[in-house]
Amino acid sequence: MNVIIKSATILDKKSYFNNTTQDILVENGIITKIESSIKNSKNYPLIQFENLHVSQGWFDSSVCFGEPGYEIRETIKNGLNVAGKSGFTSIALQPNTFPVMDDSSAIAFAISGRNQSSATCVFPTAALTVESDGKHLAELYDMYNCGSIAFGDYKKSIKNPNILKIGLQYASSFGGLIQSYPEDIDIAQNGAMNENISSTKLGLKGNPELAEALQVSRDLEILKYTGGKLHIPTISTTESVKLIRNAKDKGLDVSCSVAIHNLIFKDSNIKNYNTNFKVTPPLRTQTSINSLLKGLTDNTIDMVTSDHNPINIEEKRVDFDSAAFGTIGLESAFGALNSIFSTKKSIEFLTNGKERFGIKAISINIGNKCDLSLFNPKGSYVFKDTHISSKSKNSIFIGHKLKGIVYGVIANNRMELIT
Repeated sequence: MNVIIKSATILDKKSYFNNTTQDILVENGIITKIESSIKNSKNYPLIQFENLHVSQGWFDSSVCFGEPGYEIRETIKNGLNVAGKSGFTSIALQPNTFPVMDDSSAIAFAISGRNQSSATCVFPTAALTVESDGKHLAELYDMYNCGSIAFGDYKKSIKNPNILKIGLQYASSFGGLIQSYPEDIDIAQNGAMNENISSTKLGLKGNPELAEALQVSRDLEILKYTGGKLHIPTISTTESVKLIRNAKDKGLDVSCSVAIHNLIFKDSNIKNYNTNFKVTPPLRTQTSINSLLKGLTDNTIDMVTSDHNPINIEEKRVDFDSAAFGTIGLESAFGALNSIFSTKKSIEFLTNGKERFGIKAISINIGNKCDLSLFNPKGSYVFKDTHISSKSKNSIFIGHKLKGIVYGVIANNRMELIT
């Protein structure tokens, strides 16, 4: 792939050209020249967009597609196209497929998505336990050798503390990262939304913040005992932020993420029983949102995820209690973040997680592989279902005002750009 990117403002703290506007010559997928003006002597295709900005390629630590088993929700091929046009050059694919990604053959199948002519690379997260049933550890080392970047049972929390204990101990022998979803299921009781005055008014069963705090506290105590590396995905409460901040201060090797929608919407935003707002962890209070925002700014929270979870319409167009949990989020991720943070901060949050998951960050410098996200940080618009290319349309952001336009990615010696 040979192209010239014209008049791009580079936002990359590790680049010599940070905060400058340059032309970028890409030959065979490698950045070979960065100058204020590059002559097109070889008649390469030109990449030109209004107010074009580029950064290191974005990474999402929690993405679901469905294939195999739930292709009605999303396929790997279309999902990767969506991810690319949403600005993501790499994604961590969750194991909640059918069958569950709990052996090396399933990991190999997921990785084969990298070879489907996509600019976005798949990095699979393997199930921690066989069939994600929480009873027996899966073959972690085999899956690690096959390319898995972490191990967890997605939104199924680890009820048996000994499973987490031996998982951390075993994975530490080869540097593996364990994920533990932060919810005590005996307290949560499959609550449909946050437990407080809003759930009472709506007559919906609540899931209290206590359910998350208890699980986080337990998991951190186990980590303190075992050592190893623990990632706690999509925290949502003030107490979780406090617990993780304290654990980091004590030197525990723990990281965490937050879902973008948990930074923007609160439980009182649930109106007319709109099932796109049924997510897990549930939307919390403004107090929790404020704590999450502070946790991001002081680096307690390591990364932001779209927590992209396509759900077919048959499982959403039902009553709120019966509806499946989840919202898609790739296509709205940048616009949502950029509406509440500066563009530079938004880019940090979208690239920070790579190192934790063992994915090499590639700076925008001459001689490096081209791994770029392309976007315009200006311009506001209301997100509509017509903006959605995902097979499933269950977006919590429909009708919400976003800021910034994503043009796509140039990565993996390929391009995925809007037309």
